[in-house]
Amino acid sequence: MAAGSVIISNNKKGGKKMKILVITGSPRKNGNSNTLADNFIKGAQEAGHTVVRFDSAFKNVHPCIACNKCGMNGQCVFRDDFEFVKANIIDSDAVVFATPMYYFGISAQIKAVIDRFYAINGQISKPKKAALLMTYADTSEKEAQPIINHYEVLLNYLGWTDIGKIIASGVWTEGDVKRTQYPQKAYELGKSL
Repeated sequence: MAAGSVIISNNKKGGKKMKILVITGSPRKNGNSNTLADNFIKGAQEAGHTVVRFDSAFKNVHPCIACNKCGMNGQCVFRDDFEFVKANIIDSDAVVFATPMYYFGISAQIKAVIDRFYAINGQISKPKKAALLMTYADTSEKEAQPIINHYEVLLNYLGWTDIGKIIASGVWTEGDVKRTQYPQKAYELGKSL
C-alpha cells in the first residue's frame, strides 16, 4: 500500500442500518485523526447509521494488568470509562479506530482500550466490520506498516472484516489534514456503509 493511501471497500447500498462505535486515540481535540473521525461520523450518520464515539484520550481507562480475573469473558477488576466501550461494542456492527502515529505506533490512549478488549474477548469475537483512520507526519510507507499490521492481526484474531483504511501521511501539525483529500475520503467511507 502506498503511503498516504486510501482503501475503501464498497458495500452494497441500501443495506441494513448499523450501530458503529468510533474509538479515537488523539489527545488533540482538533487533531488530524479526530478530524478524520468527525468526517467519517458525518458520512455514516447521513447514511442513517447510529454512531457512538469514545474519545479515549479524554477518558479514564486503566491499562490491563494481566490479572486474568475476567477470564477473557467477565468483569474486569477496574471500573472505569471502559464500561462505556463495553456497553457499546458488544452489540455494535462496526468498530472504527482513529489514531495518530505516536513514536511509530498507535497512541497509548487507544492501545489501553484495545488491551482491555481481553475482558470481553468472548463477547466480541464474532463477525463485525472495522475501519482504520490513521494519521502520521512521515510520508514513508514503511513507517505506517506496523500500525496497519497491528490492525489487521487484531481483526483476524477477532473475526472482524476490514471495510476500509484511510492512511493520511504527511500531516503533523494540528489542522494539516484539512488541506488534504483525507477528510473527504473519511466522509465517503462513512457514507458508503
